Amino acid sequence: MSEIILIHVTGEDRPGITASLTGVLAEYGVEILDVGQIVIHNFMTLGILIHIPAQAESAPILKDVLFKAHELGVELKLHPLSPRRYEAWVRTQGKARHIVTLIARRVNAAQIERISKALADDGLNIDRITRLSGRIPLSGGKAPRMSCVEFSVRGTPHDPVGLRRKFVDAAQELGVDIALQEDNVFRRNRRLVAFDMDSTLVRAEVIDELAKRAGVGHKVAAITERAMRGELDFKESLRARLALLKGLPESVLAEVAETLPLTEGAQRLVATLKRVGYKTAILSGGFTYFGEKLAEKLGIDHVFANELEIKDGALTGKVVGSIVDGAKKAQLLKRIAKKEKISLQQVIAVGDGANDLPMLGLAGLGIAFHAKPKVKQGARQSISTLGLDSILFLIGFREREAVREEA
Repeated sequence: MSEIILIHVTGEDRPGITASLTGVLAEYGVEILDVGQIVIHNFMTLGILIHIPAQAESAPILKDVLFKAHELGVELKLHPLSPRRYEAWVRTQGKARHIVTLIARRVNAAQIERISKALADDGLNIDRITRLSGRIPLSGGKAPRMSCVEFSVRGTPHDPVGLRRKFVDAAQELGVDIALQEDNVFRRNRRLVAFDMDSTLVRAEVIDELAKRAGVGHKVAAITERAMRGELDFKESLRARLALLKGLPESVLAEVAETLPLTEGAQRLVATLKRVGYKTAILSGGFTYFGEKLAEKLGIDHVFANELEIKDGALTGKVVGSIVDGAKKAQLLKRIAKKEKISLQQVIAVGDGANDLPMLGLAGLGIAFHAKPKVKQGARQSISTLGLDSILFLIGFREREAVREEA
């Protein structure tokens, strides 16, 4: 009768081990049903699932492959599998798959334990764990700013809502970010990233900076805070804040634009996305003047925001045209995706305020970035501990594939 055998090889890694072992199998015309290899700190684990047909003799094959392993100085174990067990494994290939991404300043055992236990408790099996971030030197050399481990898991969660809640709780308690995504073709083929501007691409609320120069900073900041928490209608709050800026000289806009600090990782993220052909957009409830300055600096493709009305060299306290609020952002996101001929599932949206929730919900990957609690609860994913370039890990980039850090 035919035999199914798992060949399990471990040992110090070096070039030629896989070639030598499969060379022995090739001499006998062995069929390979599955193969996988991983190397951690120059120590290799190789698995080869082979099928030996009924008409062939297994003894010479296994004897030769064991001898070759001895020559190579690696350990080799043989695990026969019953046809019934093999067919059961084949049937699992239709199961749903998910990706869990752990992002932290440094990864430790407690973080891995919380994630793996939550997955096991919910009936999910871990197939693979991969480090996406760079190697960490113990002394000398520049250590990476962040660490990332990606889990590839198989199965359908017993309680998807409960599993997400466990990850949210773990992230808050451990000071990390944990993302759970369905592993499908869209996750691997995102093509557009749309950013909110204020407190997302830049570490400031532009209207608050303008208000400081108008001498009404405390009044405007209080309204801004309530609007970002979702306590006030965005259009209403914007009109109230703008009214307080009436008479502010137009020249102040340039002064503020020069002082706006970019968010950590913003330049690196956009540069990396552009290098691999992503389109980018700013969809902001802020102002076009600043959005266009930022787009010029970073190379953003599309900018939609509110246009300040200016007369006689001063702000009138109003905007030109309709206000870009949450609903408008969602409409604009659809328009850009249509123009670029991509599915909304291929879109990533990033924002921090309540007015970003409509576009975060519309995008295939919506990320609440350093957001208020209400926004975190409404978004499927959130990043609260690291910079914007950590988003690269959520779409599967490795550290070495991103552009170099900004100076």
